[in-house]
Amino acid sequence: MSKLFPQQTYNMDQNIFNKLGFSDKETVIYLEILKLGQAKPGQLSNKTGINRTTVYDLLTDLMQKGLVSKYKKGGASYFNTLEPNKLLNYLDREKDEYFKKIETQKKNIQDALPELSSLFSLESTRPKVKFFEGEKGMREAYEDTLTAKNGIIAYANVATMHKGLPNFFPEYYKRRAKAKIFIRAILPRNKESLARAKLDRQEMRSTKFLPDGKEFTPEVNVYNNKMLVASWQEKIAVIIESKELADLERMNFELVWETLSNKVST
Repeated sequence: MSKLFPQQTYNMDQNIFNKLGFSDKETVIYLEILKLGQAKPGQLSNKTGINRTTVYDLLTDLMQKGLVSKYKKGGASYFNTLEPNKLLNYLDREKDEYFKKIETQKKNIQDALPELSSLFSLESTRPKVKFFEGEKGMREAYEDTLTAKNGIIAYANVATMHKGLPNFFPEYYKRRAKAKIFIRAILPRNKESLARAKLDRQEMRSTKFLPDGKEFTPEVNVYNNKMLVASWQEKIAVIIESKELADLERMNFELVWETLSNKVST
């Protein structure tokens, strides 16, 4: 058996003291004094196998915690433990110190907020990127498009959208229309896209189609100063917030839009 965990303390649950923030050596010293009632540092060193200098350091830490006291007797220094219920007092002091520390940190943050806010404003001109994964993430990404203030432009494939998020889009279309967010969409000319375009009026949408045979599976939505790029095959979406990039994509969209037909029937 290790000398660090003598038989007298071995039955005591060390984890209790570890959870209180005690080191293994602090625990051994505390329990050894508790058992003996009083002890000299040399005595504790001999019983635990911890060198005398370290024992002194541990005793100092325990005194600072309010769990051990020191007195002189016959020219020698002795240490004894206070009543075990002092452990509760120790925890109360730790709790008070913790809350004082948190309050101090809050005040420091409040004092620094003006400067931090100014730095944030400087950073606001840089592109911000958010990544979304899986069906839940894709839904969250699309919810952001409902913040559009001046409509949405989009490249979309109704077939892959509805397959990627079953039962989501019909309800989404209704909520977008209710929020009076108009969308212009460029779609591949397939059965699902043509069928959806017949509902353009009630779903606040204007649709144009790519030439026959031109297909794509991802989706791009541009709104506010943001671009949502979604891959239905990989189940990932990215929202890029950048006025420069959004403006470029709007220009490209308008160039394509002007060349396309909005004829629904084939």
